[in-house]
Amino acid sequence: MTNNSDIEKVKPQANSKPSPKKRLLSLLKSVLLYGTVFLVIYTAINWWRQPVMPANPQLQLTDYQGQTVDLASLSADKPTLVYFWGTWCPICRTTSPAVNTLAKQGNYPVVTVAIKSGNNQELHDYLSEHKYDFTTVNDEESNIFADWQGQVTPSFVILKDGEMSQGLTGIQPLWSLKLRLWLSSL
Repeated sequence: MTNNSDIEKVKPQANSKPSPKKRLLSLLKSVLLYGTVFLVIYTAINWWRQPVMPANPQLQLTDYQGQTVDLASLSADKPTLVYFWGTWCPICRTTSPAVNTLAKQGNYPVVTVAIKSGNNQELHDYLSEHKYDFTTVNDEESNIFADWQGQVTPSFVILKDGEMSQGLTGIQPLWSLKLRLWLSSL
């Protein structure tokens, strides 16, 4: 027969807290698990939403100022960033300054396609107001974007030798764009 003092010795303490080390390990495991799940879902959605290069893409475009832009020639020497955006797009307001910085640095060609952003004068006024110097094609009716099966703005395409090497969507910081262009040049 056991007495009460033996039972108390065997009974685990209900109020015992895990050590700080165990709590930290548990937190790190949770962050790693949820981070991995987020990354997988984000990558899958980004892949699904990215533009798709048309079978016979129109790589000779005209910018809003009437200058010819030959994407095949630009991408022959270095990877070229094609940035689909709109003056009406709130996320593009975050991304466009990084694209403008990339264009000003001049390490890689940058061509932007403004989707449904008004006529050429309205687009010019917007670009001037925001001090954007990047080459811009005005896609007033969204025909170019539709040809690339674009679904969301902002969207990005990296061309190398006239072929799409990468496609992505959403907010992209400057370092990410530079890294992707550099990887496409390898």
